[in-house]
Amino acid sequence: MGIYSRIREIWKKPQEGLGELWRERLLAWRKEDATTRIERPTRLDRARSLGYKAKQGFVIIRQRVPRGGHKRPRPNKGRRPKRYGTKKNLSKNYQQIAEDRAQKKFLNLTVLNSYWVMQDGIYYWYEVIMVDPNHPVIKSDKNLQWLQSKKTESRVFQGKTSAGKKGSGKR
Repeated sequence: MGIYSRIREIWKKPQEGLGELWRERLLAWRKEDATTRIERPTRLDRARSLGYKAKQGFVIIRQRVPRGGHKRPRPNKGRRPKRYGTKKNLSKNYQQIAEDRAQKKFLNLTVLNSYWVMQDGIYYWYEVIMVDPNHPVIKSDKNLQWLQSKKTESRVFQGKTSAGKKGSGKR
């Protein structure tokens, strides 16, 4: 069994596989900012399968998204029931929201993909793989030259990432 398959097995049941490390990470991540740039991926197998390479120009962002309660609060001023506007539910999945927020924070980077890392009763954590399309190493890589086109600037907002395709029923 190779290293990536071992990592994949551990992450199938992370609370059992990681043991005390799970709890330590959870406590530390709750104290961090909602958007945090990290050195290397927490789940190397998943990041590699989604296109991450350990080279310059790749950036990993850990994004925290709050869970639940996406119904709008009922307005307290007078209006007829039709205009309350409380029935609007969440139209995007949490992973898409995480990618959107990471893209808004890092405007010069492009979102490649993202994956789930952790959750508790209050938050979800996703790691977003971002690429700097103007970096010389990325420009010289033949497999990543498609990032140079103007269409990739707003991939996230057009639903072109894997989470976006899943949320709109295209995958």
